[in-house]
Amino acid sequence: MEMLSKAALFLIATAAFAQTASDIVAAEKNWASKVLARDVKSLGKIVADDLIYAHSTGIIDTKQTYLAKIGEGRQVYTKVEHQKIETRLHGSSAVTHCIMRMMGTNQAGPFDDKVMMMHVWVRKGTDWVLAAHQTTRIK
Repeated sequence: MEMLSKAALFLIATAAFAQTASDIVAAEKNWASKVLARDVKSLGKIVADDLIYAHSTGIIDTKQTYLAKIGEGRQVYTKVEHQKIETRLHGSSAVTHCIMRMMGTNQAGPFDDKVMMMHVWVRKGTDWVLAAHQTTRIK
């Protein structure tokens, strides 16, 4: 009987992890769709108030400066493609590591970058919000 209880708990925990991991992947896809659509209002709801957004150029934005750049068209994405996503859960937070292709224009001009991206997501009530973003260009 005790073995059955441990097995049942393992299955429940595994199902909960799978659901949460899929929630994080869905949050990643949602972020990408909002960035592509330049939907600043929706982006404002899915990024943390104390967001740290570090671009592959070395520029670091806050929530306010990041949303302003997107809203004003100073940072425009024409492609945000996840090629690989790995998720690690840590209590009420999660880290994603992605290989991505990102295309668009910014203050330096057009870009077409393959990047490694790391996102830190935190649970806020029933939602996941993006607390940190870091990209590194790769070949």
